[in-house]
Amino acid sequence: MPVFKTPFNGYAVKFSPFYEQRLAVATSQNFGILGNGRIHVIDLSPAGTIAEIAAYDTADGVYDVSWSESHDSLLIAAVADGSVKLYDLSLPPTSNPVRSLAEHTRETHSVDYNAVRRDSFLSSSWDDTIKLWTIDRPTSVRTFKEHAYCVYSAAWNPRHADVFASASGDCTARIWDVREPGSTMILPAHEFEILSCDWSKYDDAVIATSSVDKSIKVWDVRNYRIPVAVLNGHGYAVRKVKFSPHRASLIASCSYDMTVCLWDYMVEDSLIGRYDHHTEFAVGVDMSVLVEGLLASTGWDELVYVWQHGTDPRAP
Repeated sequence: MPVFKTPFNGYAVKFSPFYEQRLAVATSQNFGILGNGRIHVIDLSPAGTIAEIAAYDTADGVYDVSWSESHDSLLIAAVADGSVKLYDLSLPPTSNPVRSLAEHTRETHSVDYNAVRRDSFLSSSWDDTIKLWTIDRPTSVRTFKEHAYCVYSAAWNPRHADVFASASGDCTARIWDVREPGSTMILPAHEFEILSCDWSKYDDAVIATSSVDKSIKVWDVRNYRIPVAVLNGHGYAVRKVKFSPHRASLIASCSYDMTVCLWDYMVEDSLIGRYDHHTEFAVGVDMSVLVEGLLASTGWDELVYVWQHGTDPRAP
């Protein structure tokens, strides 16, 4: 399957919700510690090759990207200078970014577009906050400040336009409703930093969290005293966790142990796939909404892999 080489270290990869062959990749120079960033937009060809159709340079590293759910050419990036930048592929490079939203006081670590309302998105930051934005406003709609440490991830509920979850280095995950003054639920989910969270695409009360403690935990927010499942198998911190858009109990994860794993949290032997194609930290993983079983990952080895579950990502 195709491989794409990036000049910088990979941080995040996302499939387009509009075009089955298109992906966006966020990268950072010098492992994201200091230096520039670049966003790559790449297309898979029927012949199995990858072509870059656009690239955008930033003065600071790019930690995450999210496609718009309403405009097929719009892309949002989380940047290490604390900004959130919007790019429009339909415009010439000189016209991009079309907007740079500079409110976070530390690195912006994640962005997530609202798939239900389709006009708003979230950013989470090392300044301990989450911000809500709409496409048409130059300033944020609201700032959510309860976490006591970096907020590494914020994710919209796929069914409810006003509900999202956040994952923080303060060892909690929180559930929020933008209509409420504060968080509606606090999950003391792990004893170490929580790096990622994602909602089930089939059950709007089920959420997964991943942590520095090497585990993934699946929770039902209707009864969150104990997790529905605890998934052990990674050797180091689990950087990202992602529910399948096609199978209710399928989860993908990537880790500092350099592997991408697939899990079925409903069965006893939950680890159903392990891919060890990366040679450095695996920090980005995604599953295609449009093509069932199609996976993508990126890591600090400066490579992006796209492959079908059950095949070898390194196979030509």
